[in-house]
Amino acid sequence: MTSDDYEVDHELSDADGNIHNAWDNSLDPVLTVEPGEVVRFECRDALDGQVGPDSDVEDLANASFDPVHPLTGPVEIEGAEPGDALVVELLDFEHKGWGFTGFMPGEMGLGLLPEEFDEAGLHVWDLDDETAEFVDGIEIPVDMFPGTIGTAPAKPGEHDTLPPRDVGGNMDVKQMTAGSTVYLPVEVEGALFSTGDCHVAQGDGEVCVTGIEAPMFVTARFGLKKDAGFAQPQLETTGPFTATGQDEPMYGTTGISDDLMEATKLAILHMIEHLERERDLTRGEAYILCSAAVDLKLSEVVDAPNWTVTAFVPESIFPEN
Repeated sequence: MTSDDYEVDHELSDADGNIHNAWDNSLDPVLTVEPGEVVRFECRDALDGQVGPDSDVEDLANASFDPVHPLTGPVEIEGAEPGDALVVELLDFEHKGWGFTGFMPGEMGLGLLPEEFDEAGLHVWDLDDETAEFVDGIEIPVDMFPGTIGTAPAKPGEHDTLPPRDVGGNMDVKQMTAGSTVYLPVEVEGALFSTGDCHVAQGDGEVCVTGIEAPMFVTARFGLKKDAGFAQPQLETTGPFTATGQDEPMYGTTGISDDLMEATKLAILHMIEHLERERDLTRGEAYILCSAAVDLKLSEVVDAPNWTVTAFVPESIFPEN
């Protein structure tokens, strides 16, 4: 397989033997590569097939999170040593035509606003190369990225994939798109890189606990930055820095509080109310749209005792009246 500027040297399928569900530096690598080589990873969706293109909300409500995040790997990179940074050039992404966004029953305590939603909600998206189709003619631009990308931690034993870590993991940085470069701290010999939990799009914040989750192919080239000394991941990217990648008309709602998390909740609650009132979405649809296409911004953190968080939605995702 070739393109104009790279050739794929190795392919890893999503076969069981290439999948793991915990960070663990004792795992044997499923592939060893030299710096400069390109690998195409086939990645399962975050719930490992428990939700599919024909699923309904009960499938999501009854999904198990134990385990979660099937990761493809680990891949050993020759010459990687503790103190280095693994250089991951993200070259290409390919989805399989569908994805899902949903929130779990509030009793599970997941997402930003579990106390506001007793019952689960789900939207299954039809995808093409450019857009994801929501309700009422709303279209979200496709900007694919790996929600989880990382190397093995130095601490022995199995470690949950849900929280992000010093070596990366479930960071959900939506700007890790094709053309970006991610620098991951190396804590063990060979780095032991894995990825998965891919997203077709996501708002900054991923507030309902899912972006547009989708099975996907991820193509990456590996390199090393010796003795980088990075304590946590860094990246180079051209965005998108808004939900559409454009500077364009937005509608914003603010959350103001002496607690940043409470301010974040207020900003999203006010956005949900706006989308219900002005865009005729149900409360659940509004929450899902916030997770897929609303960006949270720290507007100010210096004017004690209160801080301001703002949620922005682009006007262009809505059909013209």
